[in-house]
Amino acid sequence: MAYDEKILRRSMARYNEDRQRRAEAFAARQKQIFREIPRLEEIDRELRGTMSQIIASALRRGTDPMPALRVIRDQNLDLQRERSALLMENGYEPDELEERPDCILCGDTGFRDGTMCRCLRKYYAREQIRELSRMLDMGTASFETFDFDWYSDEVNANLGISPRENMEKNFDTCQDYAHQFGRRSGNLLLSGLPGLGKTFLSACIARVVSENGFSVVYDTATHIFAQFEAAKFRREEDEGAAEDVDRCMNCDLLIVDDLGTEMTTSFVQSALYQIVNGRLMAGKQTIISTNLSPEEIGRRYSEQILSRIEGEYQVLLFFGEDIRRLKKERE
Repeated sequence: MAYDEKILRRSMARYNEDRQRRAEAFAARQKQIFREIPRLEEIDRELRGTMSQIIASALRRGTDPMPALRVIRDQNLDLQRERSALLMENGYEPDELEERPDCILCGDTGFRDGTMCRCLRKYYAREQIRELSRMLDMGTASFETFDFDWYSDEVNANLGISPRENMEKNFDTCQDYAHQFGRRSGNLLLSGLPGLGKTFLSACIARVVSENGFSVVYDTATHIFAQFEAAKFRREEDEGAAEDVDRCMNCDLLIVDDLGTEMTTSFVQSALYQIVNGRLMAGKQTIISTNLSPEEIGRRYSEQILSRIEGEYQVLLFFGEDIRRLKKERE
């Protein structure tokens, strides 16, 4: 599983902020209890200071520190018992002054056995949803809210299937893809005219895959190609372009929206091949959404690119009436 460095930095920052808030809240609670029961502050000071003093003294004399450690253990146990008794006498839990980590698995470090702990993965998923929300309506985009009633039941004579039945099949494919996402999920090409649900389903997939802890980058083809060009020619005004290119090439799932709306140049053709072929070679999954048909992709970007897409992508065709227009007519 790959992690987006930009998203990870934000996740770690929020994670550490929350950890600091918890530490400050504990310190404030501890200070309040000490004011109420002054003897507890004395006990705390003794527990923190006794061990270092005795060990240092034993080491200075060059003697075995173990007898001193046994003395410390017995003294500390007595102090801990006194502390617990005082707390209970004053209506507190006996362990009220013990600072406990929010996550017992990693001790609030965010990592466990060299991998990201599930507590930090939750922060990562939330930050990724925030990032995706800059481009997508993540507030309403979910498989549960998809409405098939906008698609006609009338069978298309050329295709032998109705827009609704076709969309039901596309929906099931996208839903399965999202919930079963992994290294063997393959790639999708969503092809059809505007206003048929391609972007909505892409957003649904992005939400589920993100919530399951995978790194997702969603962007328009126009912006992606612009960042590739800026990174190649090292434009000073686009310092983040190289990082954006790395994010596109290394994320678990890249969603390229609106392929075909950009100005097609030889550089764009080269960049698209780099994305398609490079991510295939790296075993990374990609979804491409376009108003172009597969044949139009071949004519515009090259037969070589079309061959890679037809060989490695599952093609989902979208057809029917423009839903955005239908909704506007009913307003």
